[in-house]
Amino acid sequence: MQNSNDSADAGGAQRKMRKGIYVLPNLFTLAALFGGFYSIVMAMNNKFELAAVGVFCAMVLDSLDGRVARMTHTQSAFGEQMDSLSDMVSFGAAPALIAYEWALRPLGRWGWLAAFVYCACAALRLARFNVNTAVVDKRYFQGMPSPAAAALVAGFIWLTSALLVSHRDVPIFGDVMSWFGGYATDRADLSWIMFAITLFAGLTMVTNIPYYSFKDIGGAKSMPFVSLVVVALLMALVSIEPATMLFLVFVGYSISGYVIYVWRRAKGEHVSIVSTSKDEPDERGLHDD
Repeated sequence: MQNSNDSADAGGAQRKMRKGIYVLPNLFTLAALFGGFYSIVMAMNNKFELAAVGVFCAMVLDSLDGRVARMTHTQSAFGEQMDSLSDMVSFGAAPALIAYEWALRPLGRWGWLAAFVYCACAALRLARFNVNTAVVDKRYFQGMPSPAAAALVAGFIWLTSALLVSHRDVPIFGDVMSWFGGYATDRADLSWIMFAITLFAGLTMVTNIPYYSFKDIGGAKSMPFVSLVVVALLMALVSIEPATMLFLVFVGYSISGYVIYVWRRAKGEHVSIVSTSKDEPDERGLHDD
């Protein structure tokens, strides 16, 4: 019992952040926030491709601010809170509003209901992450991370807006759609698909489905040479048709969590999609002892 208390005290000390405001990491956070704001403005002006690109830019910048803070030893409580607020705008409010303006509006109350559910789930996901970050396995996220959920929604919007608004030929996606009778011709034809993707992304954020975090890859840790080759190949594949490839990447990632869940369940490990009791391991950190 004493050892567990000592461990908890040590964990609390490690978790405690310094007070202060550091410019460099917060510049990346503010840039990510601008990406989310830019996306909303572009959606209001019916420039949906640019709106989707803004979400992806925010995602890249969001992945850098924490790394910069750790590398420069400028982690702080202010930066942590700033990051969460920025994420709420860029990966919560922005994707919900863009999805509503792009294809959910024709559904009326069902459309704004789906958008709100996504936005609310993003807020809940971020709040849970802030509370549980010291007690969960760092290798896996609990539920789909909000940037990935935003990328799934924005990727679909980017892809379909390229087809319907810019009238660009999208090679890989075009071949797949031909198997199902061809493209949709109007945004209203995509409403229920957008509805399903938005709800799936939102609700998956607040599940206990484990998603690989990639936090044990890169950084100061030495990696095999082949890993650079894989990265180069992935960059080449994405450059073929960014809208299609990025959407497929995040579709694959969104499914991967459920694959891990099934694999763990088959091994007899304790896993659950949602917690039904506050005594479950996935609820650690959310309740008083």
